[in-house]
Amino acid sequence: MRACQTHVSRIFDRSLLRTWFQLSAACLLLIFMAGAGDTAARYKLLGHQLMCTCGCGQVLLECNHVGCTVSTQEEAELRNALARGDSDQLVLQGFVQKYGPTVLAAPPQSGFNLVAWIAPGLVFLLAMLGTALLIRKWKLHPVAMPPEMAADPHTDAVLAKIRKETEL
Repeated sequence: MRACQTHVSRIFDRSLLRTWFQLSAACLLLIFMAGAGDTAARYKLLGHQLMCTCGCGQVLLECNHVGCTVSTQEEAELRNALARGDSDQLVLQGFVQKYGPTVLAAPPQSGFNLVAWIAPGLVFLLAMLGTALLIRKWKLHPVAMPPEMAADPHTDAVLAKIRKETEL
């Protein structure tokens, strides 16, 4: 019986090891294929990270002005940079140097621009924390009620009349 259990555990360990190896090989293959860098995919990716500088306020590859010479010129520059084999970062830096930081569709995540990425979420979290603390404080400190007044026959009569008239 014991020999059978040992044999089964070896088979299980081998099959588990084989499955793990196959999954690891598939993941590595996907990573290498993704890193191969298809030029058309890089062109679309970078073209959507840049803005057209003609003043339309649209992404470079989606500028829909008829006969927009600015977007066609910038798209040609992008194609030339990719044909030279420039890295994505180098292409973006080249556009920023030529057209300024407003050519980027999203502000860079560094320096003062980091505030644009962090501030909205931080303000929201602080507001939620402040609201929770305020509610907790209100719950922990009940409002002091005025002391009960001695029963006054005149007040009781007026209250009874009010209840009768309002049918409460």
